[in-house]
Amino acid sequence: MLPSLFISHGSPMLALEPGDSGPALRRLVSTLTKPHAVVVVSAHWETDGVCIGASNHPDTWHDFRGFPEPLYALRYPANGSPEIAATIQRYLTNAGIPSTLDHQRPLDHGAWVPLMLMYPEADIPVIQISLPRRGGAELQLLIGAAMRELRTQDVLLIGSGSITHNLAELDWRETGTGVPHWAQAFRDWIVEKSYANDRNALTHYRSLAPHALQSHPSEEHLLPFHFALGAGEMFEVVHAGFTHGALGMDIYRFD
Repeated sequence: MLPSLFISHGSPMLALEPGDSGPALRRLVSTLTKPHAVVVVSAHWETDGVCIGASNHPDTWHDFRGFPEPLYALRYPANGSPEIAATIQRYLTNAGIPSTLDHQRPLDHGAWVPLMLMYPEADIPVIQISLPRRGGAELQLLIGAAMRELRTQDVLLIGSGSITHNLAELDWRETGTGVPHWAQAFRDWIVEKSYANDRNALTHYRSLAPHALQSHPSEEHLLPFHFALGAGEMFEVVHAGFTHGALGMDIYRFD
């Protein structure tokens, strides 16, 4: 049975400069059975309701600007799976969560960048699920729980975001100022509550966690964590670290 994962995908430059995350992801992959398919909830697909990518051949979307030209030349030509998308929709319907199928959506960098490091052959179908703009952590826990059975079918469930994400606070020049106390405190609180399986605290993190609003001025980069949490149980830190000072790069698994 495959785990569910939360992956901090960092900057799109991770595809060209994988740092410590690339080897960590490859080590993680070496412990897993090769998936029949991968389902990704990415911080970079927000919609009014739940949408499921149902393209046979989703394109690689370079949904960013101002990066070096070689990054825009990268492609991740994985197939999609309308059949698995329909299965996901059925599971969501059974859980009382309405959804629609999107037959045009390409893979955004929250999906293809980490997958390029994990499965560079791009020979595993990839299906994305969107993040609804309303519903927050509670809804993501429900969506993850609705998807849990897919783990028994050799489908790998991934939430792709960042354990901390405040672009205004980053040290883009890497001046060596270190990890700010607020980012470290927030990350450590998430890990503590995850090991304790305190889902009530994790659901209400914005009012309970230290420096929650500074660590996440908006929620979209942490909600994929709640998707992975909802889809799994036993928590493990696969990789821990920060880049650009305050950008958390942690990777977690839930078995």
